[in-house]
Amino acid sequence: MNSPGDSARVSVQVAVKSSVAFEVFTREIDLWWRKGPAYRIGGRNPGQLNFEPGLGGRLFETCRMDGELRTFEVGRVTAWEPPTLLAFEWKGVNFAPNETTLVEVRFIPQGDGTLVSLVHSGWSAIPENHPARHGAAGPEFSRTLGLWWGGLMSSLRHHLQTRSVS
Repeated sequence: MNSPGDSARVSVQVAVKSSVAFEVFTREIDLWWRKGPAYRIGGRNPGQLNFEPGLGGRLFETCRMDGELRTFEVGRVTAWEPPTLLAFEWKGVNFAPNETTLVEVRFIPQGDGTLVSLVHSGWSAIPENHPARHGAAGPEFSRTLGLWWGGLMSSLRHHLQTRSVS
């Protein structure tokens, strides 16, 4: 059982099939993932976020910092089962080599759409005074993390609603 503050769970209903939701989540991540310092390693510097498809693939961000192009690995794919499951390790840029958390995303068909359900867990292994927690711990941290992911899932839904289908 997870301790309080170990995880956050968010869900969003999208009006596309699970295969489309999975594809857009992974292949169009840079188009729907929010920009700026709260969401990107590059902060205000233009960059690109990408998944390498398949088990062991990377989630990484490439951005220009101090005049040079740099790539930061955010995590590695631990489950790639289109169109139903994606899981990946999550490492903040300020995590030590042995510090990782886990993000699991399920794409659950519901009627004509899909429920995208995300759980970010493993935070009990990250010290309570870690900078990634921004001073929050326990249930307060879970709430903050849930709001952060909720904003991202809203961006995913908006992108799916407004993207041109070819």
